Amino acid sequence: MAAVRVERLDHVTVHVTDVERAKRFYAEVLGLKEVPRPATFTFPGAWYDAGSIFVHLVHRPQADPESARHFALWLSDVHAAAKYFEARQGAPVKWDKTKIPGVDRFFVRDPDGNLIELQGSDGTAGRPSG
Repeated sequence: MAAVRVERLDHVTVHVTDVERAKRFYAEVLGLKEVPRPATFTFPGAWYDAGSIFVHLVHRPQADPESARHFALWLSDVHAAAKYFEARQGAPVKWDKTKIPGVDRFFVRDPDGNLIELQGSDGTAGRPSG
């Protein structure tokens, strides 16, 4: 038996420079529900329920450099989400060119430049396992 037995991914942490601005994006744009943080967390931040995991926003004085590092959210309708983002941005989203069987996906950035992958079924065989 392995010494470490992972049961699930619990949360991802996202560094933000303006917590209130980030909260508006994660709640109003992405539609995540804010949940209470422990009272022992005295530093600025916020927690959001993203289904089976949580997204933790943590204040940092400077934004992280933009990179390909990201987390992904599985959506019930990725195509409707793309139309929503196109309307908000005034430009088409860029669908990822590297195909995953059964999945369509695109990327957005939060106000601090953190990359978020939005993905969902492409309407074929469904989401691959693994």
